[in-house]
Amino acid sequence: MATYVLIPGAASDPWYWHLLEAELRRRGHDVVAVDLPCDDDSAGLAEYADTVVDAIGDRTDLILVAHSFGGFTAPLVCGRVQADVLVMLQAQVPAPGESPGEWWANTGYEQARREQDERDGSDPEDDVALFHHDTPPALAAEAQKHTRTQSATPLKKPWPLAAWPDVPTKFLLARDDRFFPAEYMRRIVRERLGITPDEMPGDHCPMLGHPRELADRLEAYRPGT
Repeated sequence: MATYVLIPGAASDPWYWHLLEAELRRRGHDVVAVDLPCDDDSAGLAEYADTVVDAIGDRTDLILVAHSFGGFTAPLVCGRVQADVLVMLQAQVPAPGESPGEWWANTGYEQARREQDERDGSDPEDDVALFHHDTPPALAAEAQKHTRTQSATPLKKPWPLAAWPDVPTKFLLARDDRFFPAEYMRRIVRERLGITPDEMPGDHCPMLGHPRELADRLEAYRPGT
């Protein structure tokens, strides 16, 4: 049995993990879906990492799964717990000394998104089309009810690690994502992690649109499988 630690992105609560959580529990695993203090202006990345470590407690056999903005938090946790694997799920990959607020310009996000919007012909202000176009409509509508305010506090300070943590790292890319376009993410992963990402179908939240396939992918990363 493994313990899957699910670390959410910005402005999110643990709800959006519920289908994946149920699938992993059905397979006999423990799951910790972390509730980060995203709407607390006193909380930065250090407090986010504290929250994850506290939620883990004394659990072992850890597989950390970081989604989107969770990519800034998960590596910090790896320095404090014994993780077997770190899975970056369509996650931001920070560079040493780079603040989350700087990440967008440093990685060329604006141009990548503009090109993606032109290809899709979609309204960049339509959050459902941007984040959940491959999610069942009822789930996409429900997801909008679980969006929280994201404090700017964790965006301001440099990411504190001098190098990527010494933990086996996988990157799982959702190839249909309009928010983080696939080719853009492939480049970032290659430049910053030096690996080729694995790919699966899905929009920015494949845990809602493809929970079973996502569980299969995570299971394949588990040591001993």
